[in-house]
Amino acid sequence: MMDIHHIRVFASVFKHKSFSKAAEELHLTQPTVSDHIRALEEELNCKLFDRVSRKIIPTKEGMSLIDRAVEIVEKVEGMKDLLVDLRKDLTGHLIIGASTIPGTYILPGLTASFRQKNPSVLFEIVVSDSRAIIDKVAEHSILVGIVGAKLEARQLRYDPFLDDDLIAVAGGSVEIKKSIHIRDLENFPMIMREQGSGTRREFQKILEREGLGSHQLNIVGIFGSTDAIKQAVKEGMGISMISRRSVKDELKYGILKEIKIKDANMKRQFYIITHPKRSLPHLYKVFLDFMLSSR
Repeated sequence: MMDIHHIRVFASVFKHKSFSKAAEELHLTQPTVSDHIRALEEELNCKLFDRVSRKIIPTKEGMSLIDRAVEIVEKVEGMKDLLVDLRKDLTGHLIIGASTIPGTYILPGLTASFRQKNPSVLFEIVVSDSRAIIDKVAEHSILVGIVGAKLEARQLRYDPFLDDDLIAVAGGSVEIKKSIHIRDLENFPMIMREQGSGTRREFQKILEREGLGSHQLNIVGIFGSTDAIKQAVKEGMGISMISRRSVKDELKYGILKEIKIKDANMKRQFYIITHPKRSLPHLYKVFLDFMLSSR
């Protein structure tokens, strides 16, 4: 019978692409991790990882086995969750991936509310662009993500979470009409998020629906965070498309002003993403139910 310890070590090495990081996660020595992988390779009669320039790269056989390995480990670990239901207080470490808007403007409030009733829960929020979070869930680095765009190439489960509006904003002192047509954006200096950002991806979809491409815009700056975008707009560098949730205070106090876009649907959706072959631990399920009930 295949040793569950070998499989758990294989899953950890695959996730981290590192023997040393797997050893740290599993509280083992690096030679012990190597022994587990060697024993599993002998049992399966195949090589699971290649070492290339100090990098650990899964082989074709390793790639084909990872989903089943993760499933086996989680079923065994899930037995512990049966005991969690008997406890009065939830406890544990929740790691949630999120793109910039949900990670900065949605999750902090939700996690604070959840911890009021469950003070023993530790949250770790990993914030990156949508593409990076989707990749992390697809590659089993994290269990749950919240993103503002879909990548069809990644076969994940996308559950609708919250709606959002993309709006055009300018600095409070900039002279510009209160409403324009979307084609008028060609006439203004534009500040954009980086490739991989859900905000940029959704804006490009809006442009495509209107027969425009981002190459037709006068892009004067590309920034890797919403806060950097807001600061550049405040300084008068240009206008930008941004989440209404992220500029609520700036609009309220006149630091930024909204430019209405006529005849264009600027709605978008945030999604909770999970891997269809992963079983969520009890604590994750409880928090996801809490998030969905808080909409």
